[in-house]
Amino acid sequence: MSFSLAIIGRPNVGKSTLFNRLTGKKLALVDDRPGVTRDRREGDAKLADLRFTIVDTAGLEEGSGPTLEGRMRAQTESAILAADAILFLIDARAGVTPDDKYFADLVRRAGKPVILIANKAEGKAGGPGVYEAFSLGLGDPVPFSAEHGEGMGALYDALREALPEETAEPFEDDVAIEENLRNDEEDGSDLDVTKPLRIAVVGRPNAGKSTLINRILGEDRLLTGPEAGITRDSISVDFVWRDRKMKLFDTAGLRKRARVVDKLEKLSAADALRAVRFSEVVVLLVDSTIPFEKQDLSIADLAAREGRAVVIALGKWDLVEDRGATLIKLREDAERLLAQLRGCPVVPVSGATGQGLDKLMQAILAVHEIWNKRIGTGRLNRWLLTQIEETPPPAVSGRRIKIRYMTQAKSRPPHFVLFGNQLDELPTSYERFLINGLRKTFDLPGVPIRISKKAGENPFEGRHKG
Repeated sequence: MSFSLAIIGRPNVGKSTLFNRLTGKKLALVDDRPGVTRDRREGDAKLADLRFTIVDTAGLEEGSGPTLEGRMRAQTESAILAADAILFLIDARAGVTPDDKYFADLVRRAGKPVILIANKAEGKAGGPGVYEAFSLGLGDPVPFSAEHGEGMGALYDALREALPEETAEPFEDDVAIEENLRNDEEDGSDLDVTKPLRIAVVGRPNAGKSTLINRILGEDRLLTGPEAGITRDSISVDFVWRDRKMKLFDTAGLRKRARVVDKLEKLSAADALRAVRFSEVVVLLVDSTIPFEKQDLSIADLAAREGRAVVIALGKWDLVEDRGATLIKLREDAERLLAQLRGCPVVPVSGATGQGLDKLMQAILAVHEIWNKRIGTGRLNRWLLTQIEETPPPAVSGRRIKIRYMTQAKSRPPHFVLFGNQLDELPTSYERFLINGLRKTFDLPGVPIRISKKAGENPFEGRHKG
């Protein structure tokens, strides 16, 4: 039972609200003003026993060619071609408009099953618009309220009628296979390895994030253009690179918080930050022509505080003239300015020409492997003993701080725990000394390293010999 639906309609009819309703998550930005959605966004949706992919699209507006409206419409038309069926929304309270009639003809010519949804039909105000929807010639309209969840049963029936084969009950054997797979995943078997690697591409506005992702995918999947701030939602795209499943998140450009006053931009920024938190690797795309501005450093620091592995991509590299000297300087700048991510890969790339993409993907896989790294307790404590002998912790109020033991509590990112006495008094400078030593000795570049402290004796003493 697998099929895809594209949500189509003019601006401000409630497409993103319906998308959020069916996915059960507030993934798409919603605002009262029209034209919030620009890229097409995919999500896993469910309705009763139906499971399917749903695609939110930009509001249909007349336009073509290189204009922003024309490129948005091209994205929507691509979604129509890829979908198994179309959910065509109108605003029941506004009634059928000339734009609805124009785009109904466009949808009809696509030759796909169409389900006409009269959204915002709750209450008496939507009644006349529902009856008026019959005039579009797209079949019986489904009275619906995406905001309040009314009409889900009618939509379910319409889906079963429009896609009888795709929504048919699965065979019992198929159910048994799915149940076995689900149990394996719950038991933490090797199937977990097949989960896609989640990568968030972040940066300032107009750094070229969408262009870079389109080049990686080999198609114009995301809306691009010379205008800054085109991307609003954080759009996720699944793809495979050299047999490795990945999920790329394109995000809205992040400006300084003081400059963000528009409500919609605040929502976009929050969505981008959420993409960082759900990712495993963050690709910070820096404009090579104006590199490492304060906002770039703030974004890198955010990724480090969230515990993500980081790769710095030097975008628009095709515009740089003295590339050898520039690359050396920018790598030195990264080491100096981003001590919390010391050693993170710095890769020159160009979304326009495709330069450096293989090296970027290899760096992502390498830093992700480091992010998951676990170090044996024996090796850790032999190293720790050497460090303490060479550079002991300072004394506090006449008493020397004693560090007795270290273990790695978890990975993703590497997190270590120190056991000893008076560790609350351990200076931050000594923690940095230990972190830098761990990074250098155990080859942990480009990932944040956490250290926690616990007072008391070694809890593992006597458990293992040798």
